[in-house]
Amino acid sequence: MAVTRQKDFHVTIEKGEDGYYVANVVELPGCHTQAKRLSELNQRIREVIQLYLEAEGKDLHIPEFIAFKKIRI
Repeated sequence: MAVTRQKDFHVTIEKGEDGYYVANVVELPGCHTQAKRLSELNQRIREVIQLYLEAEGKDLHIPEFIAFKKIRI
């Protein structure tokens, strides 16, 4: 039986002007999804990450996330 190693991903969530929530996966460029409800968004995030990883293959380099930083100007 193969052991699947889990990986944590960081996701930003914004609410658009149209009322939809938009999620972007920090470590996976171009990996994003949207939904009208947060409960629906959580499921879609998982699905889009899985699809991204399957499409890119096992040789995909995932950069190490360091931090979010808020800067006020």
